[in-house]
Amino acid sequence: MSDSPQGLKITLPARAENVTLVRHALAGLAESLGMAEEAVADLKTVVTEACMNVVVHAYPDADGPLVVEAMQEGGDLEVVVRDFGSGIRPRADVERSSLRLGLSLIAALSSSFEISGGLDRGTRITMRLPIGTLTPQLAAVDGPGDVAERTEISVAEPDMLQPVLTRVIGALAARQDLTIDRLSDAVLLGDAISADAATGFADGEIRLALADSEGALEMRLGPMEEGSAEHLRQRLAVPEVQGSLEALADEVRTEQGREGDFLTVRFGAGSA
Repeated sequence: MSDSPQGLKITLPARAENVTLVRHALAGLAESLGMAEEAVADLKTVVTEACMNVVVHAYPDADGPLVVEAMQEGGDLEVVVRDFGSGIRPRADVERSSLRLGLSLIAALSSSFEISGGLDRGTRITMRLPIGTLTPQLAAVDGPGDVAERTEISVAEPDMLQPVLTRVIGALAARQDLTIDRLSDAVLLGDAISADAATGFADGEIRLALADSEGALEMRLGPMEEGSAEHLRQRLAVPEVQGSLEALADEVRTEQGREGDFLTVRFGAGSA
């Protein structure tokens, strides 16, 4: 094991509509790593149940963060679902719209399962499902931080970004009712960005934020090293046709901030 554990981490507001994004991201990761179809279905089920328990129980009075992490432990895919609120209840909740089997279903479908935490200390659910060959491990989460109004994904292995990003873009596009053409444009541009994204981060961990609002889908990559955002933008050029993949988006821009450089790409639902 390396001194700097690596893996996939998703941070987003604990809302019911965001559970779909988590499910798609982890399914994309699992499929890219060769997990069997039936195992992916089990993974999506246990992740949905764990996240919905956070949505329902963790933050009764306000929004709070939902943190989902994925890593390898031996031959299993380990998934950790965390909140920093009042804690979830280890029982089925028949008053909500779900599979109505709660944590008992998670335990039944996982090769191992544990829950920890306490009143007003948040809750951590750890699940393991067989996956075969998976190599990354995950960095720990230190605390709740600010509740972002967006989906934040960090990926330590560059090969993971494309399948995860594709699935999440699809889920967000459906939420905003983007046309098939706009979805295809977003996926194509996301694939192009994924191919070179790792070169801009000194530690090799790719950080990406996605937001859907006001009929648009926005991707923001960074913070990166100085000059890296502009380099990524230049790599979108297609010299064979004297053009650029930037034309697929409504807006592509680079920004410099205190933390580093950022590349932002925006797609409008109503754009041609």
